Amino acid sequence: MKHLCGNLTFWDSNFTKHTNLPDLPACFQLSVLPWAPCIFLWLTSPFYILYLKMNNRGYIMMSILNRIKTVLGLILWIVCWTDLFSSFHEMSQNQFKPPVYFVTPLVLGMTMLLATFLIQYERLKGVQSSGVLFIFWTISVLFAIVPFRSKIMNASQAENDRLRFTTFYIYFGLTLLQLILSCFNEKPPHFSSVVTDPNVCPETTAGFISKMTFWWFTSMAIKGYKSPLENKDLWSLNKQDSSELVVPNLLNEWEMEKSKAQSEQSVKEQAEFRKAGPGTEPNHVSVSPEEEEVLLSKRKEARQPSFLRALLRAFGPYFLIGSAFKLLQDLITFVNPQLLRMLINFTKQSQAPLWWGYSLAFLMFGASLLQTLILHQHFQYCFVTGMRLRTGIIGAIYRKSLVITNEAKRSSTVGEVVNLMSVDAQRFMDLTTFLNMLWSAPLQIVLALFFLWQNLGASVLAGVAVMVLLIPFNAFIAMKTRTYQVEQMKYKDERIKQMNEILNGIKVLKLYAWETSFQEKILQIRQKELNVLRKTAYLSALSTMAWISAPFLVALTTFAVFVTVSEENILDAEKAFVSLSLFNILRFPLNMLPQVISSIVQASVSLKRIQDFLSHDELDPESVDRRNNTSEYAVSVVNGKFSWAKQDQAILDNINVMVPQGSLLAVVGHVGCGKTSLVCALLGEMEKLEGQISIRGSVAYVPQQAWIQNATVRDNILFGRPYVEQKYRCVLEACALTPDLEVLPGGDQTEIGEKGINLSGGQRQRVSLARALYSEADVYLLDDPLSAVDAHVAKHIFDNVIGPEGALKGKTRILVTHGISFLPQVDNILVMVDGRVSEMGSYQDLLKQNGAFAEFLRNYSLEDIIEDDEIIDLLLDEEEEEFPDDALSNHTDMVDNEPVVNEARRQFMRQMSIMSNDPENPKKMSRRRRCSERKHPESPTEKKELKVEKLIQAETTETGRVKLKVYWEYAKAVGPLLSLFICFLYGCQSATSIGANFWLSEWTNDALQNGTQHRASTRVGVYAALGLSQGVLVMFSSFTLALGKIQAARKLHQTLLDNKFHTPQSFFDTTPIGRIINRFSKDIYVIDEVLPSTVLMFLGTFFASVSTMIVIIFSTPIFALVIGPLALIYFFVQRFYVATSRQLKRLESVSRSPIYSHFSETITGTSVIRAYGRNTAFVLLSDMKVDENQKSYYPGIVSNRWLGVRIEFIGNCIVLFAALFAVIGKEKLSPGLVGLSVSYALQVTMSLNWMVRMTSDLESNIVAVERVKEYSETTTEAPWIVKDKQPPPDWPPKGNVEFIDYSVRYREGLDLVLRNISLEVKGGEKIGIVGRTGAGKSSMTLCLFRLLEAAGGEIVIDEVKISEIGLHDLRSKLTIIPQEPVLFSGTLRMNLDPFEKYSDEEVWKVLELSHLKKFVSNQASKLELECSEGGENLSVGQRQLVCLARALLRKTRILVLDEATAAVDLETDNLIQSTIRTQFEDCTVFTIAHRLNTIMDYTRVLVLDKGKIAEFDTPANLLAQKGIFYGMAKDAGLV
Repeated sequence: MKHLCGNLTFWDSNFTKHTNLPDLPACFQLSVLPWAPCIFLWLTSPFYILYLKMNNRGYIMMSILNRIKTVLGLILWIVCWTDLFSSFHEMSQNQFKPPVYFVTPLVLGMTMLLATFLIQYERLKGVQSSGVLFIFWTISVLFAIVPFRSKIMNASQAENDRLRFTTFYIYFGLTLLQLILSCFNEKPPHFSSVVTDPNVCPETTAGFISKMTFWWFTSMAIKGYKSPLENKDLWSLNKQDSSELVVPNLLNEWEMEKSKAQSEQSVKEQAEFRKAGPGTEPNHVSVSPEEEEVLLSKRKEARQPSFLRALLRAFGPYFLIGSAFKLLQDLITFVNPQLLRMLINFTKQSQAPLWWGYSLAFLMFGASLLQTLILHQHFQYCFVTGMRLRTGIIGAIYRKSLVITNEAKRSSTVGEVVNLMSVDAQRFMDLTTFLNMLWSAPLQIVLALFFLWQNLGASVLAGVAVMVLLIPFNAFIAMKTRTYQVEQMKYKDERIKQMNEILNGIKVLKLYAWETSFQEKILQIRQKELNVLRKTAYLSALSTMAWISAPFLVALTTFAVFVTVSEENILDAEKAFVSLSLFNILRFPLNMLPQVISSIVQASVSLKRIQDFLSHDELDPESVDRRNNTSEYAVSVVNGKFSWAKQDQAILDNINVMVPQGSLLAVVGHVGCGKTSLVCALLGEMEKLEGQISIRGSVAYVPQQAWIQNATVRDNILFGRPYVEQKYRCVLEACALTPDLEVLPGGDQTEIGEKGINLSGGQRQRVSLARALYSEADVYLLDDPLSAVDAHVAKHIFDNVIGPEGALKGKTRILVTHGISFLPQVDNILVMVDGRVSEMGSYQDLLKQNGAFAEFLRNYSLEDIIEDDEIIDLLLDEEEEEFPDDALSNHTDMVDNEPVVNEARRQFMRQMSIMSNDPENPKKMSRRRRCSERKHPESPTEKKELKVEKLIQAETTETGRVKLKVYWEYAKAVGPLLSLFICFLYGCQSATSIGANFWLSEWTNDALQNGTQHRASTRVGVYAALGLSQGVLVMFSSFTLALGKIQAARKLHQTLLDNKFHTPQSFFDTTPIGRIINRFSKDIYVIDEVLPSTVLMFLGTFFASVSTMIVIIFSTPIFALVIGPLALIYFFVQRFYVATSRQLKRLESVSRSPIYSHFSETITGTSVIRAYGRNTAFVLLSDMKVDENQKSYYPGIVSNRWLGVRIEFIGNCIVLFAALFAVIGKEKLSPGLVGLSVSYALQVTMSLNWMVRMTSDLESNIVAVERVKEYSETTTEAPWIVKDKQPPPDWPPKGNVEFIDYSVRYREGLDLVLRNISLEVKGGEKIGIVGRTGAGKSSMTLCLFRLLEAAGGEIVIDEVKISEIGLHDLRSKLTIIPQEPVLFSGTLRMNLDPFEKYSDEEVWKVLELSHLKKFVSNQASKLELECSEGGENLSVGQRQLVCLARALLRKTRILVLDEATAAVDLETDNLIQSTIRTQFEDCTVFTIAHRLNTIMDYTRVLVLDKGKIAEFDTPANLLAQKGIFYGMAKDAGLV
């Protein structure tokens, strides 16, 4: 420096540190201060220019702002060089100046030129606001302040150097102006999306400061606070995050990677062949199979293309920017403990100047602020990388799934591939956020240990040992927790399954009065579940204790060892509190490392799965020659040999097919002879082993199983082609779809559910056919499109579409078919036998040849079928006329919507259904379909109801803030006293923790008084006691919280369950089961697990923040003034954040599922998509869905950053004020207290940040309590047992039933179903109840059981009014055999006798009477036979018999028989009838009859009409009256 500055001083501590008016020496001011910004700019600019070269965003027009900046830059250059020339001038005047007067102006001038160049270069590259230049100007101004101040202080000397003073003032003013100007933004570049996009993301135009502080997000936060965000409020995705840029980028890298791997491969293989020597031939002709194997296995060993490399190349560079930020942040983290040390030192020295304290306080603030900004930039880069990763991976998987071979498809199911997309891509996304911890954690640990070692020497190792010991402890707890979780999931699934069954069969439970038994079952499972929960809770209490006490234990061991090792070691404030803050830094990386490592392991598994999928073989697009060669054949296959996978044996062999242009070829053959495979081979879906295929022109394909998209009917038919009204109508007519569309609620705009769920099989097939017809292709491949439709529809379609006169005449058609009736009309027939073409020719030729075809025809016995068809068609037509559709729609009754039909026809239908069960008869299968298609007129009513439901649902979820009442509900469930006690424990725990730290500060003050360490053992002892008691209290409070949460979970579930079992039937009829189940699964899960942990975290962070405030206020009371404003800012930020992020989360989850559902839909329809050549369109659709999802995900990420920056700023302010007030009150404060309050302040940011997150989580999760409460408080039915009105045990003795002026309605606000009915039935009478649909037959029985409560009048059974007794007392004394048999999963025994009232003998006896004994005794487990869910493993008839057995077992005086309509075959029906006649001889029987012959011998028949009694007399009298009953009997052919 001597050469540079000559005789000017460079540094003098008397001048700086030890004075109240500090100033920097002249040489320092002339050299270091001006050079620092220059060095910064020259170092960064090469990289920056390179970066700008790569990322060109288009140029920006010259603006006034830009011109001013440039002019100012040039003036600055002139000003700097004026100094330089003045120095030369002085030199020529022989006034000798030191070299620094030449060097500094030169450097500054050059730098100003560089800055001016950058201003222009950025404009050309489209940068709107420059970070580099902003930092440069900031540093320049900051470093010019000191000389500016000293020049003003030394203004008296200005006489002798006027010029330099003037130039400096100008320089200072201009740099300040440049700094101010660089805060403003330029206009967006020309031709950028900003100009065109209506909803552009403000980030693209945001300035540097706005980007660093995420200020640009504020507009959305405010909008979200004012009203819930909707999709239209979201900004469009940044171009560089969108699928159209990200996915191709990744795929290019992956292609490069694959080609590299292949080139290495081929080099190796050439080497292999060279080794083989000249004798062998180069091709594989002479190689034996074994050698072939060896060669193949060698090939497998070769390097697989690595997907990881592709990912790194595509996303690595961007991610590295984030890593650089992380590195900076790690280094800055360690600045604060050093500043804290200086601050404590400063308070010790009584004569230290105050300005030093203030600058330390502001430096701490600055360091914290810088750390905040840098950390969140790092997070932003990581999250955006994660987001791009997910977009890229999903895009790559989607594109791949459209082209993989069938063999590859077999190896991974649809579910697995969807998992790749959802789970594995998500894992990558989660990993990127923490990936930097892999190197950053060790770095932080090393640095922290290094500083600690400096501070305390070897004693640190004791503390580190404790930390290391805690790691296996935590790992063990994590392992146990995982096993418990698995167990708990098992119970939960079991409980939900049971619950689902119960809700599905709730009506039967009510009729049998079985609720209590089933409630017990659920509660038993729930108890097991809660036991596991309790264990988990205790474990988590232990781990919480470990996590909270860890820093304390570490500090305790370190300090204890430090003090006891040697007498010389004195623990003073500086050592203690600096070490504490370092330990706190250490805590995070130590906890994170294990997590990061485990998530890396998971991600590597995911990586392998994704890589395997992306490396699958692809279909060869060249296998089918699509060029328009000019032969007269539209489709030709020569010597074709095909298999599904390369190594499988050939399925089609020696195929030669020529189809002339415009002809119709039918392909026939037995099941499994390769008809469909032939079509697939023509599409290029199979592996071509040898031969050639060529197809002229475009292809339309109708698969055997129709593939329907989840879109409107019209979209399914258009399939991406433009809509032409005329053509579209013709297509619908031809495919017989017009009548179907009339009954669909929205016509052709009806949304079809996934897999075409709301269309019948026949409709799906016809839509698929319409799609082909609309596409106007040249070649049509129709794979058995007529199998799913009825005979007359098939005929219509053949005539109007496929046949010689159809819409497709003149096109080439290949039709695979089983329908023999159409064969005479086709041009050529190809007969397939076992994968070969056995013969081909016209219908007449083949019949003459008398070969395979003739035999095929004989098998299908043509004549019979044709006659059969005619009869059936006649009958069906007649039947359709019999009951027009509106018979159904005018009144849909709750239970039976079966029209009464005459016996003969019913029997005929029965036989039909028996015939159609016979699989050899595919023609007849379609009969059943017919019925399902006729049911459609019902759907409009269903649809309307659903729409209403949707409204209700929207109402219940979208609430803004949660009411305090809900929190109070949860507190009540936990127990009000317990809740208070928990809060009290948390308070105590914070108190002990504060106590321990205060004690520590007292202890450190010992050192000041006498410089020795007497009473060390007392100090350590009390410190340990306080700290350990904190640990114990933590554990205690976690335990009580665990108890509370179990209690709450039990209570809330119990009340919900109780209420649902007591809810009247009408509730279940109007509420979708899914919604009730959701309460039992999702919401209870939240109450069980999510909510308590949120509460725990919330209480923890809340008390941590409060105790910080207390400590700071205690040491510097003036701090209380600042708390108000800070709390206000905090509150506002928190409210804005919670409102916005809640809605963003909701939007994100809503837009996520369409990605996966569209994907699984695509996988099932790949062959159709490929055949129509719609790949790109579908890829675009998928990309759009992904982008739509990312559109709501991105603001979600940013909202967290926005929150983080704001909250941490408040935290930094707390640090600033704590330090400032400590400096101000330095006289009164001991160094221990200063250390205490500032080290507390340094920790507070974390707590504040988490507290907001937890508040937001708490708000979203407490809603579960609200939802459960809502369903626990629905209205209930009458009590099950009324104590003082219990009927005698043998009631009813006779079985007399009397209706007195009785009326009833289904629900409030609906019409009466029964009106003023009065009738009397004597004990032992048999009553048949008949009437048209909706006459109120079923309602009669429901009234007896009080499933419907009377609207007026009474029912009296043996002198007891049924409305006065308890429901169970009533229902257990009546028996019903319901219309549809309901069984529950469990043993057969439990299904007959859930309360175990009867002995085994009795049970066997009723099984014998109900004709089930043989079946049951043949089973291995006899009565313990497990029934699956809904009794699936028994046939419908058997289930009906089980219901009969139940009735026989209860054997009460009154039996209600709701006749099964269609479920039972005639045989079972007769069995049931005869059993009832013999066994229930002396009982009163009510039968709701659908078949009149069963009740012809009953004592009386009741005819209902529109809810009134029309006729009531013996069957004979009624027939004589020739009224309604007579008409019915006549229809049934009984008269």
